Amino acid sequence: MAHIHIVSELVANVMNVSVAVGDSVEVGDEIVVEESMKMEIPVLTEVAGTVVEVKVEPGDVVQEGEILAVIEPS
Repeated sequence: MAHIHIVSELVANVMNVSVAVGDSVEVGDEIVVEESMKMEIPVLTEVAGTVVEVKVEPGDVVQEGEILAVIEPS
């Protein structure tokens, strides 16, 4: 099965990364918290599976469409 890319929907600062490689996630779990225009925006997963890659860390600035994490669906 193909891996699922969790992407940023806006230009933002990464405030918190809530998962690590190997973690199991369920639909609706928080992956990352981004900050943009003084608002904190949680990025949630839309699939259940296992985190196989985390591409950001707190303090990173991400662009719209940038991959934040990769999930292998279960």
